Amino acid sequence: MKIAFVGKGGSGKTTLSSLFIRHLATTGAPVIAVDADINQHLGAALGLDEDEAAALPAMGARLPLIKEYLRGSNPRIASAETMIKTTPPGAGSRLLRIREDNPVYENCARELELDGGTVRLMVTGPFTESDLGVACYHSKVGAVELCLNHLVDARDEFLVVDMTAGSDSFASGMFTRFDMTFLIAEPTRKGISVYRQYKEYARDFDVALKVVGNKVQGQDDIDFLREEVGDDLLVTVGHSDWVRAMEKGRPPRFELLEAPNRAALETMHTVADASYERRDWERYMRQMVHFHRKNAASWGNAKAGADLADQIDPGFVLDERALLADA
Repeated sequence: MKIAFVGKGGSGKTTLSSLFIRHLATTGAPVIAVDADINQHLGAALGLDEDEAAALPAMGARLPLIKEYLRGSNPRIASAETMIKTTPPGAGSRLLRIREDNPVYENCARELELDGGTVRLMVTGPFTESDLGVACYHSKVGAVELCLNHLVDARDEFLVVDMTAGSDSFASGMFTRFDMTFLIAEPTRKGISVYRQYKEYARDFDVALKVVGNKVQGQDDIDFLREEVGDDLLVTVGHSDWVRAMEKGRPPRFELLEAPNRAALETMHTVADASYERRDWERYMRQMVHFHRKNAASWGNAKAGADLADQIDPGFVLDERALLADA
């Protein structure tokens, strides 16, 4: 299952995604956690100190390696240099699996022991001062998008992405790559503004979207969120002494998280799991091709000096059957 966490800056998006990742770890499910936010805080939220978080290998810095591995022997891709963030897989491409070991994970992931389970953490890498005027942050996030384009995942395994804040998630087609998107919203006008933007895009591309109300202090806050987002409101999360201790670098055992907040995470897990029944690999592939054509025409062809629409394999569908061909 592929799960995205989105929301405006300061909404608690990273905190909620880290809690969900910890919850999944307690179940024993295989989990890959990805920090794709321009502000890299997921490592710290998962218990790393400042130096450990800064030492995490950046996917953006290893993009050539990722491209070369995923290209495999796909004859439609002339070289790794011609791959862009939206390049879809085809016959001969190497596909990723959650549970396997491969050069991408070996070079870009770090294993964390969390509450009795093991999580692989991957980060895009921070947007530094040296990038200003040279690169945009979406070039770094492109490494995540390529991996999502080549990932075949099963129901009982999870990839959880802490997305960049606000509407920046729509700068590419990555927002369509998930089985479930949790939008974290505070009970304020600003808090639900990103929801309105996301809802509009989600409707056009059949994206499964649920709202998690955060920093809720009482029934009035719940009523406000319900009035603004209706049935999209899934659960609400209030004050947490556990989270406060975690933010001070002294997280208690995860089993001590407040019962209402544990129940909210369990509901999110159940709803995410149920979304598997709606998974449509052919639609997923059509959307991938749609955004690749769009990016190729707007900037990719000029950069590569070739028509990147030729990278599309019309007979290929990314699904469990593709694993047999890739084996």
